[in-house]
Amino acid sequence: MIKLFKIFPALLSVLAIILFGSIDLHAQQNDHRDNEPSFWELLFDDFFDHQEEHPIHNKFEDNYRVIDLEKSWKFQIGNDNKWADPLYNDDSWVSIKVPGDWENDGFHGYDGFAWYRVHFDGRALRPNEAHYLMLGFIDDVDETFLNGTLVGKTGDFPPRFRTGYNSDRAYFIGNELINFEGDNVIAVKVYDEYQNGGIVKGKPGVYVSGGSEELLQNLYGPWRFTKSNKKYFSEPDFDDQDWDVVLVPSYWDNQGYRSLDGTAWYRKTFELSFKPEKEETYYLTLGRIDDFDVTYLNGQKIGETYDDRGFGDSRSYQKIRVYPIPKGLLHKNGKNTIAVKVEDIGLEGGIYSGPVGIVSEKDVTRMIRDRR
Repeated sequence: MIKLFKIFPALLSVLAIILFGSIDLHAQQNDHRDNEPSFWELLFDDFFDHQEEHPIHNKFEDNYRVIDLEKSWKFQIGNDNKWADPLYNDDSWVSIKVPGDWENDGFHGYDGFAWYRVHFDGRALRPNEAHYLMLGFIDDVDETFLNGTLVGKTGDFPPRFRTGYNSDRAYFIGNELINFEGDNVIAVKVYDEYQNGGIVKGKPGVYVSGGSEELLQNLYGPWRFTKSNKKYFSEPDFDDQDWDVVLVPSYWDNQGYRSLDGTAWYRKTFELSFKPEKEETYYLTLGRIDDFDVTYLNGQKIGETYDDRGFGDSRSYQKIRVYPIPKGLLHKNGKNTIAVKVEDIGLEGGIYSGPVGIVSEKDVTRMIRDRR
């Protein structure tokens, strides 16, 4: 639940609006892209979309672009899900500049559905790194596909329309979806309710998560997740198959747990993709977590971050989690299980920024320094 003190200023603002009659509600409804939130956004929970993120750390600053998608894309008005198919022939589609409002590129006054498509060469990417598709800001709603597979969605299409125009799109793309030998196809379904529409601003591209190139074991991608809290969730033999699946790293608020404050658990079971040396020290890195965590590997606690400060004072969310793995704890053969108890004390929560994986002692110093 959102804490009362977090919304109290908003409630005072709404009261002032009502008492002094200083807002034209019709104008607000038809111009919701002003810098200030509208009356109804203040009154209801869309207000929280406008809250500032933590002021110190930009959640995307660790990523760097390796494929530039600021270019002409193929564009077609309408809505046909077969257009997500990478084999679909889009030669008859028009070209449109991305980023940019489609109203300023020949489609003035159009509101509704449209699709964008673009190709990129996967040979520019390296399989040992973790990748994001970052599209910037889309007005209003999108579903984004890579090689025919849905990789991300922001907002809700009609009939239960909810805009996502003020969300910077960043979608993790697993290496299993990428053709590292050649052609890849991005397809984006966009719905615009009114006024400007399309992939409107930002620096679209395929990005590498900084630090992922140092990992021996890449642990990006799907993890099991629950908002329940039981001590036995740390046990390696616990059956978590009925838990939800979320992507790591990403705020849980963006994955169906909007405005969840409190305690939740993540779990990941995996086999080693490298052979650990007997005398080598390895580290588990979980990137940045909002706000506190207790981390277990194969049932043993290996690290904790907690500064005993409250909302607005705590800076634990800024810290990169890097926990040494006790020698002999990793199973060379068979399954390993990571369990992470996370406590969020306000605003966004969860494992939200990489790198996420296992790194050797010789590489951990450079990885931490480059992320500061």
